[in-house]
Amino acid sequence: MTSGSSLAGTGPSPTGGRGVAASLIASVLFAVIFLLAGLLPGWGAEEVFGWRIVLTLTTLGCILPFLPSARAEARALLVKVRRRPALLALGVLASGLVGVQLWLFMWAPLHNMALSVSFGYFLLPLSMVLAGRVFFADRLSPLRKLAVGAAVAGVAHEAFAASGLAWPTLLVCLGYPIYFVLRRKIGFDHLTAFACELMVLLPLGIYFIVAGPHGLTANSLGAQGLWSAMSIGVLSGAAMGLYLLASKWLPLSLFGLLGYVEPLLLLLVSLYLGETLGWSALFTYGPIFVALLFMSLDSRRPTGLPQ
Repeated sequence: MTSGSSLAGTGPSPTGGRGVAASLIASVLFAVIFLLAGLLPGWGAEEVFGWRIVLTLTTLGCILPFLPSARAEARALLVKVRRRPALLALGVLASGLVGVQLWLFMWAPLHNMALSVSFGYFLLPLSMVLAGRVFFADRLSPLRKLAVGAAVAGVAHEAFAASGLAWPTLLVCLGYPIYFVLRRKIGFDHLTAFACELMVLLPLGIYFIVAGPHGLTANSLGAQGLWSAMSIGVLSGAAMGLYLLASKWLPLSLFGLLGYVEPLLLLLVSLYLGETLGWSALFTYGPIFVALLFMSLDSRRPTGLPQ
């Protein structure tokens, strides 16, 4: 799929429905991972990050060999790298970009910064829309423009009320667009490439596990910690797979707007973990809900998705 410069005829996009479904399911799984990470007292973010890398890669290793598309992606990836060895350096850069995001996602709920990260995910769709317009000439329907406008109002209120944005917020809303634009520009926007990115991060993940307070033994991990760590890894494999497929199947702007589902769920998890919001938050999250409404109405239009 090329990231769209025109509207796709009159029929629905063949991948649009799958892309929307993949994005929504991934959002739910990410919220579950966020919750599990916050329920691991005594664990460091680096240790949880390490287990997430190892087990996510293991999960993908069990799935990818049975996917015909994955085999085709692997062959295409090898051909690209052979023709342009410099792509390896860009692939390593992509690994670093996503590695920081995976670590932050584990660190925030353990350090009372879950709300800051969730707000970063609220900002992310706006920055994705901007990236889509600038780098891929994505077109916005009138309803999507209204959704962006409503979201901007909520974000502006939050930035004014908080006298600025926390660094985890900025890291999420600026880091992910760079990552997705880079992957799409170099043709690494598929699940096999993500598995390769995790392989680059694997030595670091193993180091964090071995150097962590629990090590590698099941006895030191404890039953609850072991199952939580395993669940985070398995769910991460499924969630990231769906998330990256959605990023490939959808125009970057629509993919960004659908990203509002995840921060809403992360907000609920943050409140469950004990963080609080004042009444003024209504002026932040109210417009966000309006943006979601516009986005929902836009997804029901029968005119198809920009290609």
